[in-house]
Amino acid sequence: MIIDCHGHYTTAPKALEAWRNQQIAGLKDPTLTPRVADLRISDDEIRASIEDNQLRLMRARGSDLTIFSPRASFMAHHIGDLQTSLTWAAVCNELCHRVASLFPDAFIGAAMLPQSPGEPVTTCIPELERCVREYGFVAINLNPDPSGGHWTSPPLSDRYWYPIYEKMVEYGIPAMVHVSTSCNACFHTTGAHYLNADTTAFMQCLTSDLFKDFPELKFVIPHGGGAVPYHWGRFRGLAQELKRPPLDELLLNNIYFDTCVYHQPGIDLLAKVIPVKNVLFASEMIGAVRGIDPTTGFHYDDTKRYIDAAPELSDADRHMIYEGNARRVYPRLDAALKARGK
Repeated sequence: MIIDCHGHYTTAPKALEAWRNQQIAGLKDPTLTPRVADLRISDDEIRASIEDNQLRLMRARGSDLTIFSPRASFMAHHIGDLQTSLTWAAVCNELCHRVASLFPDAFIGAAMLPQSPGEPVTTCIPELERCVREYGFVAINLNPDPSGGHWTSPPLSDRYWYPIYEKMVEYGIPAMVHVSTSCNACFHTTGAHYLNADTTAFMQCLTSDLFKDFPELKFVIPHGGGAVPYHWGRFRGLAQELKRPPLDELLLNNIYFDTCVYHQPGIDLLAKVIPVKNVLFASEMIGAVRGIDPTTGFHYDDTKRYIDAAPELSDADRHMIYEGNARRVYPRLDAALKARGK
């Protein structure tokens, strides 16, 4: 089974963006604030947005199931206040739940949290619980920088985050550590801010004892781990200088990397440097990089092609990357699949 651990609803019907624009306009003029009931998206509109896009490409590229969350750049936790985020997260999560309900064999949900700069993370717990209990979601997206590029929140190792971690362990759900839109002109959202955040999150964990407090906590660092696998010697050396344990002991029981790396040499290096047990298949298709690579004639985000061709990987390795690791890292996903006889 080919399980893609990193999908976003980037093709949601335009009515969602229009509603969001109204919500943002309402921050200046409350009379413009829309009601949740004003957002009307039919099942047929959802079907069209998925069948003509993600589902079509999944079938063409040979993947079976996508862990599906709201569009990352739309999370925009820095916009508005806590109530803005609470409403927006609930709207987006419900749409992903509807996708998973309409296409249960192809999609399963992961939740966006209603994070808001300066607010305690306990404000996110009711939405997290709702998505797990009512929607059957199997993961969350956790934004380490809800300020949008200004990094005003404590590092992920800080006790500030512990209420979320406690719930993650209680429910057996991992977090994909994923920032949203950058509002800092120095950092392009997908070309810099995303990759910087991936690397930053890893280093925050390296310099802490977070996983001693939460030995069952699991993070998926997307986009191939940012700079991490490609500077593995630097991080090993820094850990050594800081008198930290070896990285495989310190971090690799808790941190995993996806395969959203959009060229063959990058995947080859990822497969060579990072243990296979820590690599999960992902594509983030119809995401940040949607074009066709002129050197290959295939889409950059057709990542299965790279894994199939990676010389370091055996068939057993590919099975782990495509299915085995995801079922281990996402136990609620594994339970859902077993309930369906898969």
